Amino acid sequence: MPSVKVVRTYLELRTPAALRASACDDAMIRLVRAPRGAVDLFRHLYREVGAEYHWRDRDALPDDDLRACLESPDVQLWVLYHREDVAGFFELRRHADASVEIAYFGLVARFIGRGLGKYLLSRAAEAAWHMDAERVWLHTCTLDAPSALPNYLARGFEPVRVESYQTVVPDEPDGRP
Repeated sequence: MPSVKVVRTYLELRTPAALRASACDDAMIRLVRAPRGAVDLFRHLYREVGAEYHWRDRDALPDDDLRACLESPDVQLWVLYHREDVAGFFELRRHADASVEIAYFGLVARFIGRGLGKYLLSRAAEAAWHMDAERVWLHTCTLDAPSALPNYLARGFEPVRVESYQTVVPDEPDGRP
């Protein structure tokens, strides 16, 4: 398995007015808040969206630990549907410093390139502000989709920190032979 250098960028919105929101006129799109503690749904979303980008941290959590995380009053899970198909999701996490993190965010591969990412990110930021955030933030890295960082910047997020690290990535995106 090759070792690669990864650049992680932290970005934030300091005020709701800083968000350059994007709408979606597709009548088949709907955004639904998932029930608290929806472990199976989260695992499906996490793998469907994140496998290609080497998301692994939540895979190691036992169901009970993940359920506790998702049942927290400081966590919200939202799912984007196109008709009845899952198109993407985001998870919000309120922190002790009154910030809200967009902890996970992404689209299912077949929905990338349709303008849904800018719509979903706009709704994620708006939902974060509704959690009484004093600041909304997220991070991305060079393992994410090439459109991720440009989308964050286009929506008004400003970089606040950049760091680099080495990591090992499997040859196959989902880690399977």
